[in-house]
Amino acid sequence: MPELPEVETTRRGIAPYLEGIRVSRVIARTGNLRLPVPRELLEELPGRKILKVDRRGKYILLRTTSGTVILHLGMSGHLRIVPAITPPGKHDHLDFILETSLALRFTDPRRFGLALWTDEEPYNHPLLMGIGPEPLLNGFDGNYLFHKSRKRTLAIKQFIMDSHIVAGVGNIYANEALFRAGIHPLRSVGAISRERYTRLAQSLRDVLCEAIELGGTTLRDFHDSEGKPGYFALNLDVYGRGGEPCHKCGVTIQATRQGGRATYFCKACQRR
Repeated sequence: MPELPEVETTRRGIAPYLEGIRVSRVIARTGNLRLPVPRELLEELPGRKILKVDRRGKYILLRTTSGTVILHLGMSGHLRIVPAITPPGKHDHLDFILETSLALRFTDPRRFGLALWTDEEPYNHPLLMGIGPEPLLNGFDGNYLFHKSRKRTLAIKQFIMDSHIVAGVGNIYANEALFRAGIHPLRSVGAISRERYTRLAQSLRDVLCEAIELGGTTLRDFHDSEGKPGYFALNLDVYGRGGEPCHKCGVTIQATRQGGRATYFCKACQRR
């Protein structure tokens, strides 16, 4: 699934083509993604100008003069800017045709993505209102994580992947941030000190910023807005490296599963 850096890379890629531009029409080639494509999206969006392309967690928001498109890439979706006359492929489910004769094309082979419409403030939408703070903005720090972790016993990796705790941290970057912070992914959140949470918050910011600068992580299904894969996988320290030597100490990287997700760690560098 595209994580925060992939979504932010996409947002940055499409924003220059969309902001200040009017949508001429919307073409829906399927009535259903993860949820039905709402009739309001097809009827209300045409004729409106996109004022800003925002991101909240893993959601992309196309804010217009009145109303907002809420997009989620699901497991395999991606957005591209293409000439409006470009013939659609098998999995090209939505086209937002622009007055510039370009189109924002939503491709989603598995159809787990979302395209919704709201006339209200999008941050108050049920899908967005419970999302925790953005890890790259002020307000997210070690003190916040320490406070949220008190009297809880779940493992730290599951804790930082909870979107109600922090926005947009998926499996890949949770593994990488915990390695950088020297924290074992199975360690109980209540047993971690404020100082180590400060280190973890900084590690999360660092790994996410680096991934954004490098275009996200190379996954089989992820492509950026120009159809190019991300490149952060070249710099992964633990994720996907089970059985290989640790870059830092040479000890073999361990692999296990937590909550149905793959977990990778170095037992020498990450204290339980």
